[in-house]
Amino acid sequence: MAGLAHGALQSNGPSVSVVTLKILPTPWQFAVVGAIFILVIIARLSSCTEYLRGLVQPFVLRRVESGVPVILAIQEYRHWLLDNILGTIATVVSAPFYTVLLPMLFWHGQPKLGRQLTLLLATCIYVGNSFKDTVCAPRPPAPVCRIASIGSEKKGSEEYGLPSSHSINITCFSGYILYYLWGQKVEPDTIFMASIMFTTLVTLVIFGRLYLGMHSPIDIFVGCAIGASLLLVWFNVDCYLDTFIIGGEYVIPFWAAISILGLYAYPIPQSHTPSFEDHTAFSGVAFGIVAGVHRVFPHYHSALAASAVSLTVAHVFTRTALGIVTSIAVKEGSKLLATLVFPSICSALKLLLGFRFHSSYYMKSKRTVLDDVEASKDSTELQALNSNEILNDIESKGRCDEPQVPDRKEAVAGLGASMTWRALKFNPEYESMDVDTGIRFVQYAALAWSVADLVPHIFSLLNL
Repeated sequence: MAGLAHGALQSNGPSVSVVTLKILPTPWQFAVVGAIFILVIIARLSSCTEYLRGLVQPFVLRRVESGVPVILAIQEYRHWLLDNILGTIATVVSAPFYTVLLPMLFWHGQPKLGRQLTLLLATCIYVGNSFKDTVCAPRPPAPVCRIASIGSEKKGSEEYGLPSSHSINITCFSGYILYYLWGQKVEPDTIFMASIMFTTLVTLVIFGRLYLGMHSPIDIFVGCAIGASLLLVWFNVDCYLDTFIIGGEYVIPFWAAISILGLYAYPIPQSHTPSFEDHTAFSGVAFGIVAGVHRVFPHYHSALAASAVSLTVAHVFTRTALGIVTSIAVKEGSKLLATLVFPSICSALKLLLGFRFHSSYYMKSKRTVLDDVEASKDSTELQALNSNEILNDIESKGRCDEPQVPDRKEAVAGLGASMTWRALKFNPEYESMDVDTGIRFVQYAALAWSVADLVPHIFSLLNL
């Protein structure tokens, strides 16, 4: 099968149009995977991340320092009400918000918008976090007051600064929804009102990053530039990508391959941050959505199936409650299964191929030893060192009454412990692979698969 499996593709307009797009053949897919694989090896062996960091980081550090007066001028108007309003608005582009919104789109008649936003945001997170961990630029230093009033903000403050992920995500999120509404031939007045609403939202989120002391002006500028660039690219590829996901050949193996290679290609930062874990989770979500949609598109995700969805209050409430419970159960069940199965797989790989593994979280919580005592001790000490550095940094910088100026020489030289405990086998400097990466990927892939495949099937069985 070289063309579409289902012969039709939803258009942005109110009607369904037939797309006669020839899917790239399997040899081309092998070429893409092979090219990425070779680039990963070259990047690891040549230490290009460190080279790029050395070129860019000093320039960014100067811009971060020069942006301090701008942030201080904004924070002169600080008020507890603004703290809470802008902190709450920042959650619009946070993981909890996506967790609620994206499944709703799949379950309540907008599956195309749901899958496109999922894949677009997964791309934004990968690109943005890769930039962060390549440049390793600090967030605004003292005397800037960093206001982290909610949990997601406190976790986000552990990441590096440039670029602003919020700026990237809100630009793409708002821009693509407006583009989608325009393609759906929505009334001009509705699009005008939506444009005002999203423009206001983007402005508040961007202003809030400065007001809350979470980002410097250079972070915002670069974030908006990256977001706009990704959005323009997405406008031109979304239809082709949708066509491939719906009816292409070997979609699931191909997407699995590039997802795994994406984990290997991720840059190694100077010190551990949550950025890699966030990317791993969203990469798993993207893979789960692709796998689910590819399998059951004509039944639950086509334009015809979406138009048949009832949007009465009772149906919306029942679908939402049942879907959330089912998805959470699948996520937790897959995590439990992965923690039981992965140790055996890791032991086999260690025995047959000599790979070495460790666990930074999941396996330790179950007191499972995956590597020899010496390697486990070394990786544990490195992780503890990184964790303590981060916690001390957040405790001192996160409070406005005890500011601490970061050492610029340390930032430039990168004295933070390297990611030895999470790195990969391409470089002999790195000792072991973190099995938790696989566990995290599997559980979020299972969660997304249930949203796109299992839950709609349950709805069908119950006539919801």
